[in-house]
Amino acid sequence: MLLLPFLCAMFLAVNMGGSGTAPSFSASYGADLIRKDKIPGLFGIAVFFGALLAGKKVSLTIGKGILPGEVMGITLTAIILLSVALSLLMANLMKIPQSTSQSTIFALIGPAVYFDILKTDKLVFEIIPAWFILPVISFVITYVIGKFIYGPLKRNSLINFNQIALHPGLKFLVILASLYVAFAIGSNNVANAAGPIASMISNELHVAPNDANFLLIMLISTLIIAPCFGIGSSIFGHRVVETTGKEIVGFGPLGATLVSCITATLLLLASVTRGIPTSLVQMNTAAIIALGITKTGWKNTIRQTSVKKMLTIWIIAPLIALIISFVLTILADKFGLLNR
Repeated sequence: MLLLPFLCAMFLAVNMGGSGTAPSFSASYGADLIRKDKIPGLFGIAVFFGALLAGKKVSLTIGKGILPGEVMGITLTAIILLSVALSLLMANLMKIPQSTSQSTIFALIGPAVYFDILKTDKLVFEIIPAWFILPVISFVITYVIGKFIYGPLKRNSLINFNQIALHPGLKFLVILASLYVAFAIGSNNVANAAGPIASMISNELHVAPNDANFLLIMLISTLIIAPCFGIGSSIFGHRVVETTGKEIVGFGPLGATLVSCITATLLLLASVTRGIPTSLVQMNTAAIIALGITKTGWKNTIRQTSVKKMLTIWIIAPLIALIISFVLTILADKFGLLNR
């Protein structure tokens, strides 16, 4: 029985790895600076270190900030993780990078509502506002820099961007920025699988959340989950990175670095300051759209089919996670499986 939640968590991590590849490497791939076959290994390593060094607060939020940690038994943990994984699998198969954090939060809300134990303070006053505010901030910052700094410099030929684009040092900087994004993903998204697993293990071993051993359990959970991101990147990454990297707008190296640094910094701040699980995918896409608008205009960018498709899936996938977790919780309770 204990193996089932771990398998669900690893399945979820594989799907998160596929979805997270796009915001990490779509910029450098869109700028033709890296081959697709090199992305999964680099992505997996950066995610691993991000989870170890900066993922503690988000793991605590996922593990006990929405649904009380003491109710996270084996069956309920498996239900939550499986619900998120199925919603993300749908998005990956449709080649749409999806917010793993939003799907995870909605999957936690399902059983919390069923048992009437939803913890709303952090959800209502921090997490949900961040979901709306951070993509807007990402869009505005990128749009302002693109329109009033990058654009004028390029139009007035004050800097030869073609020569800069050929500079090996700049190419390395863009790839480094992609690794920075992957590190930020590790600080936030690994917790979506590791958090519930840590709470489940602590309940099985009767370890209190304030016990020093709980941190050790979190570390072990992270060590198990994080490598699966690289596996997911190798399976699904090439599909979603093509969507954001090539179909929305073409990138130059400077634009690619701008997108990567802005979105990764916002995600890291959310992770290490408040432990807020939030969507790098949406912040990244907002920055990409903003950059596209400064280059090709509002109408040409917004009318892109992939943009409309992404907005639709962003709404549907978390709702699917909520419905699946709610229905499975009802069935598990009916058949007396939630005491395991």
